[in-house]
Amino acid sequence: MRHRKAGKQLGRNTSHRRAMLRNMVTSLFEHEQIVTTDTKAKVIRPIAEKMVTLAKRGDLHARRQAVAYMQDKTVIHKLFDELKDRYLGRQGGYLRIVKKGVRKGDGASVSVIQLLPADEGAKPRKKKSKRSGASKKKEEKG
Repeated sequence: MRHRKAGKQLGRNTSHRRAMLRNMVTSLFEHEQIVTTDTKAKVIRPIAEKMVTLAKRGDLHARRQAVAYMQDKTVIHKLFDELKDRYLGRQGGYLRIVKKGVRKGDGASVSVIQLLPADEGAKPRKKKSKRSGASKKKEEKG
């Protein structure tokens, strides 16, 4: 029984799972989107968001932490130099998971996990009127 054991095993042992996730996160930042199963996409999301948070911090220690996890130094340079500026105004939610359908071979549900573009997610704010609801009703009646 797996009572109180957090995290998905993904049908792999620990070292294989860790290596697979490291490769997938590296590929995600290299290509800015990857196609994978729903479960793997849900496991990748918090790891990738932590990498973006490290890039936003931008100091030497954060860069060394990212180097310790991701495989390719060129991808780390891309993350810390280019992608960081895209998300400086956001406080999370840097990724999107879009359901694609089912895979023909084994029927696994497949998703696309992608980095959000720079302009997306900035919702226009509604201006609040300075009048309260009660004063509006009085003006409408009389």
